[in-house]
Amino acid sequence: MTQQQLPIPGGLTSRSLQQCAHRAHERLGSAPPSGVRTLVGESWLRSLKHFPDPDAAQAPLFYSDEELDAYRRGHPLAAVLPIIRKLLVQPSADSGLLVAVGDANGRLLWVEGDRDLRRRAEGMMFVAGSDWSEAAVGTSAPGTALALGRSVQIAGAEHFSPQAHHWSCTAVPVHDPDSGMVLGVVDITGTDDAVAVHTLSLVEATVAAAEAHLSLHRLQDQQPARKLPATKTNAVDREGLQILGQDRGVVHLGRKSVELSARHAELITLLALHPAGLSAEQLAVMAYPEHVSVTTVRAEMLRLRRALSSHLPSLVPRSRPYRLPRELPVDASQVLDYLQRGAHRMALNLYRGPVLPRSEAPFIVRLRTEVSSLLREAVLTDGAVDAVLQYLQLPEAADDAEAWTAALKVLPPRSPRRASVVAHIERLEAELSLS
Repeated sequence: MTQQQLPIPGGLTSRSLQQCAHRAHERLGSAPPSGVRTLVGESWLRSLKHFPDPDAAQAPLFYSDEELDAYRRGHPLAAVLPIIRKLLVQPSADSGLLVAVGDANGRLLWVEGDRDLRRRAEGMMFVAGSDWSEAAVGTSAPGTALALGRSVQIAGAEHFSPQAHHWSCTAVPVHDPDSGMVLGVVDITGTDDAVAVHTLSLVEATVAAAEAHLSLHRLQDQQPARKLPATKTNAVDREGLQILGQDRGVVHLGRKSVELSARHAELITLLALHPAGLSAEQLAVMAYPEHVSVTTVRAEMLRLRRALSSHLPSLVPRSRPYRLPRELPVDASQVLDYLQRGAHRMALNLYRGPVLPRSEAPFIVRLRTEVSSLLREAVLTDGAVDAVLQYLQLPEAADDAEAWTAALKVLPPRSPRRASVVAHIERLEAELSLS
């Protein structure tokens, strides 16, 4: 679906339209937008809620290189990147255009094209790993296309941020072929050619091909898989402590994995999250729901040290105070870190369920509540369809009527998922009426 029914005389980069946009932009915040296209004026008003001063709208860098690489590998649009490169990137290589692919939150995953143009675009942070949603940078083709759920072209001074006034762009959302939810966005950025009528047709055709490829890819995945030779997994190679969604913690160091008892999982979690060390008295308060003596703690720590010495000697805790000899990342802590930086998609992908679900250790109970509640709040506040649906797959969301209702509100009207969501809500309401 294109953004306009009638062509604009002279195109979006015509001198008269750009002059009107410049004048309107200068009055931003002091008068309602006028002299600009309706979709631009409405987007400016949304953007002003985030940035009263357009000069303050600068795209933040959201992911480090390592985080971005991990996120891209697991993103659904990675499967269609070869299609996008063939149909858009290669033809645009000598045309002074950039091709960007972003996720459903407006965060750019890939930015490819002319090398000199990419260097220029770095000046306004149009780079992989940056956030170009309306909430982050105001009106732009990728952010506004995602906000409206349809194709959008933004030219020059129609951008909310003055940094982008020398650029024009066309963006088209990519939808999941099964659920209809938005998976991300494909964007072409450059000068006048980036908002030509034929550019919009080309990007829409590319997105249609990408969605068809996704559908075919899904059908192929449903066929019996060929048996492949075993390969080592990231879970084995990654160093850290896993305590999400399981009663027993698992420590991974190099290619070694050791499962701990419930009590030892609690103790090593405390030590991992307090690298400066804890006394026996502190462990007694934090790890035991009932009052215990320091003698009990010391005896348990001795058993933990013995258990580790035979399997993971480099992790045997030291004493006075009790502390680990090396850093040990904890998956629950990593989820909190992502949430604090607003990367709730990465937090959701890492989250496997509540922290040590059956633990009654006071510190663990507080950590479990904090991680679960902050993740839930972040996902429901964002309201992205795929994130909400992914959250509903968690066991703790099964009886969360508010979360299921939120999913119903954000699902597209024709989504095939609506029927199952409605049925689940009706079941919850029936159970509530019987209780």
